Amino acid sequence: MKKVKKPVFFIVVICILAFAYLTFFGVHTYYGDTKHTYIKGAEEIRWGIDIQGGVNATFEPAAPAEGSDQPKVEDITNDDMDAAKAIIEQRLVGLNITDSEVYVDYSKKRVIVSFPWQAGESDFDPEAAVAELGETALLTFRKGSEASGEQVLTGKDVKKATAYSDTSDGNSGFAVSLELNESGKEAFANATTELSGTGGQISIWMDDNCISAPRVNEPIRDGSCRITGNFTWNEASSLANKINAGALPFKLSTTSTNIISASLGEGALSAMLLAGVIAFCIIAVYMMIFYRLPGFVASIALFGQVVGTIACISGFFGNISSFTLTIPGIAGIILAIGMGVDANVITAERIKEELNNGKTLNGAIELGYKRAWSAVFDGNITVVFVAIILMGAFGPTDSVFGTLLSPLFAAFGASTAGTIYSLGYTLLVGIILNFVFGIFCSRLMLASLSKFKFLRNRKLYGGAKIDG
Repeated sequence: MKKVKKPVFFIVVICILAFAYLTFFGVHTYYGDTKHTYIKGAEEIRWGIDIQGGVNATFEPAAPAEGSDQPKVEDITNDDMDAAKAIIEQRLVGLNITDSEVYVDYSKKRVIVSFPWQAGESDFDPEAAVAELGETALLTFRKGSEASGEQVLTGKDVKKATAYSDTSDGNSGFAVSLELNESGKEAFANATTELSGTGGQISIWMDDNCISAPRVNEPIRDGSCRITGNFTWNEASSLANKINAGALPFKLSTTSTNIISASLGEGALSAMLLAGVIAFCIIAVYMMIFYRLPGFVASIALFGQVVGTIACISGFFGNISSFTLTIPGIAGIILAIGMGVDANVITAERIKEELNNGKTLNGAIELGYKRAWSAVFDGNITVVFVAIILMGAFGPTDSVFGTLLSPLFAAFGASTAGTIYSLGYTLLVGIILNFVFGIFCSRLMLASLSKFKFLRNRKLYGGAKIDG
C-alpha cells in the first residue's frame, strides 16, 4: 500500500477510458469502400436470434419406412451425425447465411440449428429455409471442374470418406481417403484411366456447390483412393464429412421450429439496454451517497468491468472470437455487475469498521481489502461454478465444459446453446473481471487517492473522525 503513488489513480482511470473507447468504437481503416478492422467495436457484436430475430430448428433422423434399407435411429453413428451436420452447414452457406450456429447432440441423435434473419431481405422465408436444410444432399462426382461436366458417381456409390494424417511421399499434412461401393468402382476406374493421361480433374459437388476438384494422377481401379492438397486437419475432416453427407443413408426430419420476430427482439434489446443504463446510474449514485469515496472508486471499477465484458463478447481480443450475445446473456452481465457491487459493498463496510475501531486511514484500507477478500472470493467462486455448469449443461456438446461435464449432463441437449449458454459465458467473464477491476484496480485507485491530503478526511471513507 505504501508503494502506491498519487498518479496511480489517474493512470488506472486513463487506461479504463482508453480501453472503453477502443471497445465501443474499435479501430478501422478504410481504403475506398474497403473496410479493414484491426480491433472490433461494440457495433460488431453478434446478436442472438432472440434479439436480432431468426429461426431455431431441431433435426432428427426420420424413422425408417417399412421395408426400406434405412438404418434404425439407434444404429446411427456419431460419424453419421457429423455428416448430417455437414449437410446443414453447406446448405446454410448456399443460402448465404453465414452467421449461424450448428450443434450436434450425439446422445439424442439430433442437430440443432440457429440462424438469424437475413439482413436486408424482407421476403426471406424461414420456413422454406428450414425445409431446404433438411433435404437429402445430392452428391455427384463429375469430369472436369464445371457443374456441366459428365457425371461419374453419385452419393450412393460412395462407401466412406475418412480424414487421416498423410505421411507418404514425405508429406506432413492431412488427406482424405475415399472408398467406393461395388456400384461405382467400374465407372470411377474408366474415368480416372481416361483423365490420368491428360492431368484432368474429377470435381466433387454437393448440391450446386463444388467442395473439391482433385487432379487425377493415375488410374484407380480398386475403388480406393486418396485426396491430397496440403489440407489442415479441419479442412480434411470437413471435406470427409461433406462427402459422407452425400452418402447419408437416412433422411432428416424437422422435429421443432421456433421463429422469432426481429421487431420483438429489437424491442426487448432496447428495453434491456435502457434498463441497464438506468440501473447502473442508480447504483453509482447509491454507492457514492452511502460509501462516499470508496463508492466513487467502485463505480469506476464497475464501469471497467462492463467494458471488459463487452470486449470479450465483441471479439476485441485477437485470441477470443466474437460471441453471440442473447437476452439471457445481457442478464448475465447485469447479474455479474450485481456481484461486483456486492464485492465493493463488503470492502467498503470492512474499511468503515476498521476506521471505527481506531485504525489509521492507510491501515484501514489495507486491512479492509484483506479481510473482505475471503468473503468476496467465496461468493464469486460459487457463481463461477454455476456459470461453468450452465455452459456445460446447456452449451454445445463438443465445447470444453460440455466435454468435461458430459457424464453428468447427458440428459441435457444443446437446444438452448444460443441462450442459456450465453448467460453462463457473460456471467463467467463478468465474475473474472470482477476480481480484476473490483478488487485489484479499485484497491490501487483508493490507495492512490488516500495519498492526497484533502482526501484524507476519514468521513470520506465512512469513519467518524479526521485522521490526524
